[in-house]
Amino acid sequence: MATPLTIADLKKLAQRRVPKMFFDYADSGAWTESTYQANESDFTKIKLRQRVLVDMTNRTLETTMVGQKVSMPVALAPTGLTGMQHADGEMLAARAAEEAGVPFTLSTMSICSIEDVASVTTRPFWFQLYVMKDKDFVMNLINRAKAAKCSALVLTADLQILGQRHKDLRNGLSAPPKFTPKHIWQMATRPFWCLDMLKTKHRTFGNIVGHAKNVSDLSSLSSWTAEQFDPQLSWADVAWIKEKWGGPLIIKGILDVEDAKAAAETGADAIVVSNHGGRQLDGAPSSISMLPQIVDAVGHKIEIHLDGGIRSGQDVLKAVALGAKGTYIGRPFLYGLGAMGKEGVTLALGILRKEMDITMALCGKRDINDVNSSIIAGRQ
Repeated sequence: MATPLTIADLKKLAQRRVPKMFFDYADSGAWTESTYQANESDFTKIKLRQRVLVDMTNRTLETTMVGQKVSMPVALAPTGLTGMQHADGEMLAARAAEEAGVPFTLSTMSICSIEDVASVTTRPFWFQLYVMKDKDFVMNLINRAKAAKCSALVLTADLQILGQRHKDLRNGLSAPPKFTPKHIWQMATRPFWCLDMLKTKHRTFGNIVGHAKNVSDLSSLSSWTAEQFDPQLSWADVAWIKEKWGGPLIIKGILDVEDAKAAAETGADAIVVSNHGGRQLDGAPSSISMLPQIVDAVGHKIEIHLDGGIRSGQDVLKAVALGAKGTYIGRPFLYGLGAMGKEGVTLALGILRKEMDITMALCGKRDINDVNSSIIAGRQ
């Protein structure tokens, strides 16, 4: 294949290079995947205003997210099992994000640990927190993120219980993965992936094994993960986490106006309008369709970001125009990582940057901070 020109090109390449169970993990939604599909398709319904004979020189995409300078309003979203898309995946993606001048968010359920990522980066990254029943472990995660000088904590609020993802069940994917003859065959047909995996020591959940009570190896990890997600997580826990963390706090997984209002009262620095990439409540509205309502309700109180469905720089621009201060990409960078490693993540970010820059110019704007609903057809 020639050099990929779109995120869709990277997706095709990743599908050919990553074993099916891991590609499907990244690419799946819950139940019928209707919300996953709506996340993407609802962006296409938003039309842009073409403007002409305007000065298009000296354009800039630079802005801030939670007070931190970013080269464009894009962050790499926290994604579990990133290191199974490509060996050392989190470390490679973090380095690509740093070079691109955008935040990288490490998942609690990452393969490479907080310390692994800190060892290969020179600027602070963000850490995403899942709240477990074992509060000592949660506190330990927060302290480790502090020690690694993480500059923001992203609290995921929409994964108290797991949505059912049929692809993962059919593939027999588990945490940790079981290697049946079917799985071994999937990996054998992806020799380059296997060779890279043989070279790394990072093949389990690095933030958990050796840190959680009684979890010292893969055999004890499975039962721990099945029991530990806390279904009693509440707004009161947000206050506790904010106090213990003491730095910028972002709440991810807000999709309802009432929840947005409650989140704004917690003192958090930002919320992420998100449905977990369509991986939790299937049948929920798309993230982009809920963004304007949430911006109208709490945009004057708290910074608003968006996650879900972004597949182009145009999508980023549309989200910014509708009130998002920043956006997150999960699958687009995972496709790049699976396809080409660190180079693929760099390419994915470059594709988004170029599409956003050119589209912004053709809409008559030169500065991303001046982009608003006036560039959306029918909303000026």
